[in-house]
Amino acid sequence: MDGKINFFSFPLKKGDIPMADSDVKKATDELKALAPDYVQLTEDVLFGDVWKRPGLSQRDKSLITVTTLVALNRIEQVEFHLKKALENGLTKEELVAAITHIAFYAGWPTAASGLSHLKRVIESGP
Repeated sequence: MDGKINFFSFPLKKGDIPMADSDVKKATDELKALAPDYVQLTEDVLFGDVWKRPGLSQRDKSLITVTTLVALNRIEQVEFHLKKALENGLTKEELVAAITHIAFYAGWPTAASGLSHLKRVIESGP
């Protein structure tokens, strides 16, 4: 294995981190030292169960996740999930439209921040 773990490759093996980005892995490793139960719940429940459940496609789950993170101004996590949303089939235009739509509910500055992060993700390439 090249050290990259497919975010939606399930089931996870114990110790796998469902993220390919080395910065995210580093942050997760640091969290594991501080809060091992939190990391285990993240791996086992969130990525090992919730993201696998039927009823919504990976694409739809990504759309919900991105708009929720932007609306709640949880920007620290948003670029990772924007990349995953694009990988899961959402287009740049769809993400722009979704973030623009929530501007009326979550606030203009919040949406502007989300769009800035989307721009950064798009400019950084795949």
